[in-house]
Amino acid sequence: MRMIKQIILIAVCLTIISACSDNNNPNDGKREYSEEYYAGGKNGTVFISSSFAYKQPMPVIDEDPVLYKQFMRGERLADKSFVASEDMAFSGLGPVYIRKSCIACHPSYGGHSQRVDKYDSNDSRCGYLLMVYNPNDPALPLASKYFTGMTQTRAVSPFKAPIDESGITIEWINHVDEYGNQYEDGTTYSLIYPKVSIEQSAILFPDFDMSQHAASIEATIGIYGTGLLDAISDEDLRAQWQEEQTRGYCSGVIGTDIDETGLNPYYPGKHPGRFTYLCTRATLDNGPGANALWNITNVTRPDRRYHYITEEYAKVMSKDADVQQALGKTETEIFDSLMSRSLQPEMTMEDFDAFMVWHRGLAVPAARNLDDATVQRGKKLFYETGCTACHRPSWTTRSNYLPLPAISNQKIYPYTDLLRHNLEMKEPGRVQVCRTTPLWGRGLMKIVSGHTDRLHDLRARNTEEAILWHGGEAKESKEKFRKMSKEDRDALVKFLDAI
Repeated sequence: MRMIKQIILIAVCLTIISACSDNNNPNDGKREYSEEYYAGGKNGTVFISSSFAYKQPMPVIDEDPVLYKQFMRGERLADKSFVASEDMAFSGLGPVYIRKSCIACHPSYGGHSQRVDKYDSNDSRCGYLLMVYNPNDPALPLASKYFTGMTQTRAVSPFKAPIDESGITIEWINHVDEYGNQYEDGTTYSLIYPKVSIEQSAILFPDFDMSQHAASIEATIGIYGTGLLDAISDEDLRAQWQEEQTRGYCSGVIGTDIDETGLNPYYPGKHPGRFTYLCTRATLDNGPGANALWNITNVTRPDRRYHYITEEYAKVMSKDADVQQALGKTETEIFDSLMSRSLQPEMTMEDFDAFMVWHRGLAVPAARNLDDATVQRGKKLFYETGCTACHRPSWTTRSNYLPLPAISNQKIYPYTDLLRHNLEMKEPGRVQVCRTTPLWGRGLMKIVSGHTDRLHDLRARNTEEAILWHGGEAKESKEKFRKMSKEDRDALVKFLDAI
C-alpha cells in the first residue's frame, strides 16, 4: 500500500511540474527556436509562462552563484514590508510614505497594477500613484511646493499624511467615441476613463486650494526587463528620435533626464530619459527602482540620507501641537530633523546593491506560439496598420553594459521606441504625452496578475480597448483596426498576446 501511495505521489508531482513548465522550452531538445522567441535576448529570456513568469532571474543570473545570491537578497527587499520600529529587520518606514513595499505597488511584478474603484493604498490590488498638478499651465506642473512627485497618502504616527485617502474619489465614466462605440462591421464595444477628485478637507495644508488644481492617477508599470532597456545605448535612442523627426509622422518626444530638482545628479545632461510614463528617468541608477525604494517608503540609505518630503510639509508638522507633544520636541527641533540631509542610513549599500542586481536581472518571458497561423496573420496586420512606427519591434543592447556585461550585444524585442507620443485620449490627466509601452510579455498578465488592465491609468480593460483609445498620432492605425473584420481583429490581438 505504501508503495502504491508513493507511486501516486510521484505521478502527481510530475503532473504539476509538467503543468508549470512551458511547452516552448528551448532545452527540451525537440526543436530550435527563432530569435523572436527570445524577447529578452538569449541571456535575458526565460521560457516560463506560469504565474511566476515575471519574477524569474535571467539565465545569466541563474548561472552565477554570486549574482544569484544577490538577486535573491534583492528580491527579499522588494517583497518585504518595511516597518517604522527601530532596530528591526526592514526598519525605517516613514515619517510619511506611499506604500510599505515594492510588491505593494507592483503585484507579481506584473505588467501593470490592477484597476480599482477606490484609492486605498492598503488594497493589495491598488498600485496607483496619485498626481496633483496645475491644469491651467500647459506644462501641467506638479504642486511640488506642497506634495512630492508621487503624492504621499500615509504617515507614521504622530505624523499626518499630506492627503487623507478617505477624501480621494475615483469615478469611472462611460465614454462614447465619435463612432458611437461601434466597429465598421457593426460590432459594439464600451470604453471608460477615470475622473479623480480630492476633497478640500482631505488636504493637510491650510493654504492649498484644491479648486485651483487637478488630480489624476498613474498605474505602476512592469519592472521585468528594465535592465535590458537600460542597456540600450543613448546613441541608438537618439537615432530613433531623429529618424521619427525626419519621417514627419508619429514623431515622438525624446525624454528629458531629470530628478525632483530638475537635474539628474548622477548624469547631468548626458542621457535621454527612457523610464516612467513621461520618460523623466534615463538610467536605472536614477530610475524607477533606485528612486522608488527610497521615496515610496522613505527608508534612508548612504546615498540618500534625507527624507522624501517637501519643506512645506516639514513646516506644517513642526508647528503641529500633537506632533510636538508626542515627540517631546520643539518646533525648531522637529523641522530641523525632518529637513536634515545627514540622517542615519536605515538601509546598507550592500542591500541596495543587491536590490539593483535584482532590478536589472529580472528576465523577460519568452514569446509564445509565434508559428501559429493566426498569430502570423496578426503579426502581418500589426505591421500593415503601421503600429511599428511607435512600437518598434527590436533593439540591440550596447556592447559595454558594465553593470551586467552578459546582457550586452543582445537582440531584444520590447516593441517600443522609448519615446513619448500624444494619443489625444479623453481626460488623460497629467500624462498627455506618454511613453510607448513595451509590449513584451504582456500577454501573460491574466495568468500572472489575474487581470488585463492596460494604459497609463488602466482605463483599458483589455488589449482591444487599449487599441481603441489610440488617437492623435496613432489614429490612422486605430482606424485600420476598426475597419478590420472581427477575425482579423482577434488575430492581431492574439499576436500581441503572443509576444
